[in-house]
Amino acid sequence: MAHNTMDENGADQTPITVIVVDDDPMIGQTMRIILNDYSNHHVSVCAIATSGRECLEQIAHHNPNVVLVDIAMPGMDGIELTRAIRTNTHAPHVLILTSLGPTDTVQRAVEAGAEGFISKTDAPEDIIRRIIGVCDGTPQFNPASERQLINDLHAQQPNSRRQQARAMLDALPEREREAVMLAADGLTNQQIAQRMFISERTAKAHLSAASNRLCMGRTQMARLVERADLP
Repeated sequence: MAHNTMDENGADQTPITVIVVDDDPMIGQTMRIILNDYSNHHVSVCAIATSGRECLEQIAHHNPNVVLVDIAMPGMDGIELTRAIRTNTHAPHVLILTSLGPTDTVQRAVEAGAEGFISKTDAPEDIIRRIIGVCDGTPQFNPASERQLINDLHAQQPNSRRQQARAMLDALPEREREAVMLAADGLTNQQIAQRMFISERTAKAHLSAASNRLCMGRTQMARLVERADLP
């Protein structure tokens, strides 16, 4: 990376080099104008690419500091491209250039290695500030992407807890699990015994063993079954 020349005051004077990737050439040209004309020489677009393959070639040639990657591209989409970029040694920073699409876009992009989002409708000064910020090591998320990431995490939390509860129940021996399920339905030990064709003593033993394995009382086990939300 070439972003390291200092002036007499110790300030970095070398422009941050950027590659813009969008399958719409007009977007690339617009971003070039915005970044070159509004950044006061702090940012310079060194190349524009219209596909993932072309972007990887341009990265090898220009060694940019930052790559702005569009999400929705034919062939290699922005998530795949981000992952490919970030697997390289001394990889550039990646900011997703998007208007935000599917609900899991933000999380998938972050998992692939993106360090922030820039909306195509953001003000020029905001876009430039985020590019400079990511080079300083600060993740850059505009309000829309922050909200979406939080919503995604909130949506995943119940699913994660459901899967965990199911795994705990599946780890029980079959007869213990059956007894726990019946108890969660409100059946007494006697009713459980009748349903399972066993003695009440055996039904109680199954529930006791399950309770010891799960480290839960009868009420807690009922809540575990409720959280598992079994079909």
